[in-house]
Amino acid sequence: MTTKFFDRLSNDLTQFLEDPIDYNVSIKVGEAPNDQIFKVHSYILQSRSPYFKKKFNEIHFNNDHVKVLTTSDTNVSIKIFNVIIKYLYGGIISLEKLENSVIFDLLIASNEFELDELVKHLQIYIVNNNASWLRLNFAQVYQTSYQVKNLEIIQDFCNNIIAKHPNTIFESENFLTLPDDALISIIKRDDLQLEEVKVWEYVIQWGKAKNRTLPTNLDEWTYDNFLTLKEALKQCLPNIRYFNLSHEDVLDKIFPYQNILEPKLFLDINSKLMAPTRQISSTVLPPRKILTKTLPTRNILIPLFSNIITNEHALEISSWIDKKEKAIPYIENNPYEFELLIRGSRDGFDVKTFYNICHKVSNTVIVLKVEGTEEILGGYNPIGWDKNRNQWRKTQDSFAFSLKTSNMKNSILSRGKNNAIHNFPRDLSFGFGFALSLYENLKIKKKSFCMIDSDYKKPVRSDEFLSFSWSNPSHNALFSVEEYEVYKISPKII
Repeated sequence: MTTKFFDRLSNDLTQFLEDPIDYNVSIKVGEAPNDQIFKVHSYILQSRSPYFKKKFNEIHFNNDHVKVLTTSDTNVSIKIFNVIIKYLYGGIISLEKLENSVIFDLLIASNEFELDELVKHLQIYIVNNNASWLRLNFAQVYQTSYQVKNLEIIQDFCNNIIAKHPNTIFESENFLTLPDDALISIIKRDDLQLEEVKVWEYVIQWGKAKNRTLPTNLDEWTYDNFLTLKEALKQCLPNIRYFNLSHEDVLDKIFPYQNILEPKLFLDINSKLMAPTRQISSTVLPPRKILTKTLPTRNILIPLFSNIITNEHALEISSWIDKKEKAIPYIENNPYEFELLIRGSRDGFDVKTFYNICHKVSNTVIVLKVEGTEEILGGYNPIGWDKNRNQWRKTQDSFAFSLKTSNMKNSILSRGKNNAIHNFPRDLSFGFGFALSLYENLKIKKKSFCMIDSDYKKPVRSDEFLSFSWSNPSHNALFSVEEYEVYKISPKII
């Protein structure tokens, strides 16, 4: 039987970092005057990281028998290097208190230092715990995943999103600069939810963008122009499902570019259209698996993964978004997706975190459970949040609300007007006018309140819990938050 005392080993090795006796490497991180010197031991670092093993072999000892190294070529911050060096010595890493952007930067730095174990762990952690942040920063994340090696897990996550929602990338401003291998990995997928003729059109558009000297008018193209485009697309063309195109698509879309295809392939495409049962020598790729979304059957609700609201609450909020409170509200088949962006118990309750994640995100719903009263309050902002400016934002389509609970018979809806959105990042506050004002750390600080507001039709709390002054709110009006969630609201794709 083998007994492993890893905890003690980790603690003992970490002591060498905290008290660097007999250190023989000095690593400078950051730029003066805010740089920091890390005194470390070469045997530990080079045994844990191929990057440091190579670097230390390239550097000679100085007169003090110390090798001096800087990390200027990696652009790693002091904060991130602190995390990495503790991992190298003790094999320990804690991510709970790090912002999502810092964790992603940590992933990139770990990859530069060739820490394969940590790179894999961080990718799995980000995908499982910070998926909403990845979606909000999709363009940056996706581009980085192909610029940096070894991020296959992040790549797969992004490609799964693109397969289901192709416009995410094909209609983005970054599409024409997409790396070759990124485009190929997308169009290879059997589950890409895009008509084959559209795949062809996007590929042609991408290929032309790589060769800006090609004539705009196709009638002016020479044979050499077609050869140029063919060369640019040589890795893409084999992944088009030519034999799933209609007669019209072949005539209108393929025929004008027949010179970029191998003659035998173009002949087989036409032969198959004229004689579908005839054998051909070209490879026939299977049709893409286009998903058909069906609405849930009557009275069956898709579970909403919320710690605060139910499906019935979500239907009611969706009805308010579409201004159906005076008509027939939704009672089934919610037309909107509720994508979770923030959960306080997962991402933290600081207002700064809220602004960092929700910056420039429109159509958001905030829901919160008041500590001690079981009230569920919230609001809808159609125009987005701005982390860089203190301002009142005008909209006629926002609303604040309190939702029906076991202690409250009916929900309250209060529609906004004029200065309806309270957007004050520098004051660490946000909300819906003064109908619902949220401050600092929502859980720790008891500073949030509701009051009667001329920009909202009715208060969302009972009179006993309302403040009559925004500058000096009454004590019984102040509250903290037990839990809160922020959702991005988007029409369902049917």
